[in-house]
This record gives sequence, structure tokens and C-alpha cells, in this order.
Amino acid sequence: MSAQGDKTTHFGFETVPEAEKAGRVQGVFNSVASKYDVMNDVMSMGIHRVWKDAMMDWLAPRPDQKLLDVAGGTGDISFRFLKRAGRGHSTVLDLTEPMLVEGRKRAEAEEMAESLDWVVGDAMALPFEDNTFDVYTISFGIRNVTRPQEALNEAFRVLKPGGRLMVLEFSQIPNDMMQKAYDLYSFNIIPRMGQLIANDRDSYQYLVESIRNFPDQDTFLGMLRTAGFENAKYRNLSLGIAALHSGWKI
Repeated sequence: MSAQGDKTTHFGFETVPEAEKAGRVQGVFNSVASKYDVMNDVMSMGIHRVWKDAMMDWLAPRPDQKLLDVAGGTGDISFRFLKRAGRGHSTVLDLTEPMLVEGRKRAEAEEMAESLDWVVGDAMALPFEDNTFDVYTISFGIRNVTRPQEALNEAFRVLKPGGRLMVLEFSQIPNDMMQKAYDLYSFNIIPRMGQLIANDRDSYQYLVESIRNFPDQDTFLGMLRTAGFENAKYRNLSLGIAALHSGWKI
């Protein structure tokens, strides 16, 4: 067996061969696609919309910018970006076609059709030329990528000089007592709600476990710098339940 075949990664709390992870993640999102917005409400206690608005506030979209929205699924970030920019273009890329299908059903997708492209693709091997985009966003998606460092390297490659990366992801609360309380909610309540809302406990269990396996804020900041991003920094949201990471290709 090749060295590549021997490599393993996390799928929630399971250890699986790297080659299997993408297919298993696709299985999760195929399963939850039609309930994805509800799922985000469950996972974030309804606060994900506030976090996405905070992301746009820090990003400050400008007219005529080209956005690549990776793991962009249902278009939430792209719609916000285009509304704020006034005019521009967004390419929504997702590994899971049913997520893109859900996004295209939304009213905003029809209103903004001329400013949107929808592409099935892999964050670790983007189907775009170097120096193509002004902005790269990934929202609640990078923890599902098999090798997140490769996704960040690809983000750097496709951004134009002067381009900006912004990552919104669930993170770690830097207070042990509060983290334990949130873990109790996450591990006890969220899978049960997944069972009730979507008849799908396993997908929600994976999503909770994937959050706990993801690097903390400072470790992830180091990964941005390794990819080449400068002026890299982060802001905690809701005490660190989520975090926004920002970096520039200079």
C-alpha cells in the first residue's frame, strides 16, 4: 500500500483513512442539505446569522470584488456579500451537489443569478487559476476538509495579491468551565435535536465531534501564517463558541 493509503484522519472521533473522509463528509451533507439552515440554528442556538453579519462587518465588501465562497452550500455568505458590495460576483463552491441545489432554490439566488456561479469542487484542489479572486470565504466548512492546511494553501494560491481570506468556524471557549457547559449542550442536546428535526442523529453527532477535533484559535492562526497569509488575526464570537480568522495575501 502507498504511503498516501496509510494516512489517517479524523471523522468526528473516529480515525479513518484519508481517502474515505471526503466521501463520508459528503454523506453527512447529502443527508442534511434540505435542513441545513435549521441545522445551523440548532448547532449555534440560532446565533449563526449574527456571526455571519459580524463576518461581513469585518470583511467590508466593496463594489466589483470577486468572491470565492468555499463550502458555500446554500449561498448564505454569497448573498450577504453581494448585498453589501452593491455589485460584484460570487462563485459558490461546494463538494456536495445537493447543498448547491438547495442554495439555487433560494429567492436570493434567483434575484442575484447574474452575479453568481455554482461549482462542485474540492477545497484542497480548487479548479481555478492563480490570482483570480479578491476575497475567499469559508464558513463552517474548513473543519470538514480532510487536510485543512492544503485548503488554506489553495486559498492563498487563487487570491490576487492584496486579496483577503476570512474563515468563520466553530472554535473553543477559552474558559474551561464554560467550555464544559457548552460541551454538555453539544453532546447531549444537539444529536437529539438532529434526530427530532431531521431524523438523523448520526450526522449531528459527527458535526459535534468535528468541532471538538478542530484546532483552537491560536493553532489555526499559525496555519494561516504557514499558508503565507500576513496581518493574520482572529476575533472570538459569543465567547469563542465560534471564531473569525482573517488574513491577507500581500
